[in-house]
Amino acid sequence: MPARPRSHRAASSIRRWRAPPSGRPVPARGMLRPMPSNDAGPRAMPLSHRRAFVARHTRRRDVEGVSGVQLHLADDIETLWPATEAALGIDGAPIPFWAFAWAGGLALARYLVEHPREVAGRRVLDVASGSGLVAIAAARAGAASVAAADIDPFAEVAIAANARVNRVRVRVVTGDLLDGTPPDVDVILCGDAWYEAPLAGRMTPWLRAAAARGIRVLAGDPGRRYLPGDGLLELTRYRVRTTTVLEDRDEVEARVFAVVAGPGQPEAGDAATMPR
Repeated sequence: MPARPRSHRAASSIRRWRAPPSGRPVPARGMLRPMPSNDAGPRAMPLSHRRAFVARHTRRRDVEGVSGVQLHLADDIETLWPATEAALGIDGAPIPFWAFAWAGGLALARYLVEHPREVAGRRVLDVASGSGLVAIAAARAGAASVAAADIDPFAEVAIAANARVNRVRVRVVTGDLLDGTPPDVDVILCGDAWYEAPLAGRMTPWLRAAAARGIRVLAGDPGRRYLPGDGLLELTRYRVRTTTVLEDRDEVEARVFAVVAGPGQPEAGDAATMPR
């Protein structure tokens, strides 16, 4: 059995992880560390090529615990990760988080299935969307409009493909929204964004600024190292089954929180417009 590569959360959406050389073992999630970025930069790929890549390396599967939802998911990371590097023409490509369902997203999606009033009839933004699972759950729960933000070029394709499979409408946003103020929406959803300090240091104040503007902010996370110890109101928790190669165990406990504005938050100002 080949050695598993190290797993790093977050090339998707506002995530900037880089993969280490292949052949290294996967550590426990709490031991994840960022890798330096690749100065050469990825090769630009036409949309049609990215669509073909996602179709070739994934298969449509039911999402356990989220009834009625299907996603294009990969079977193993050992094959997909080096294929991503080859396609992008770089050594140290971001790990393909768009190809897996993660614990925080699974919990948050399940919460929306059980509590559709959180998003029904409201304008919703899913940040760090990855596969688009949470955005799709929001659309199925009756959201008036749903946008999914992710900077990974393959995630852009995966989200669109997964939305089509589930017959919902989701607008994909490819810009890094954390560079600006939170946009004018009613609800912001965020799953699995507290794996490393730089991302958490940007995400947490951005979400709190959104909450200070009166936006309902919901987050899902299995208790990663950089999840803040305050400013979170736990709503529920679930045992979720996720990808064992990446999570190190069959099931993990993930919690769903409402993010509240912390002390010292700036007063509400003009909302930003989401880039395309």
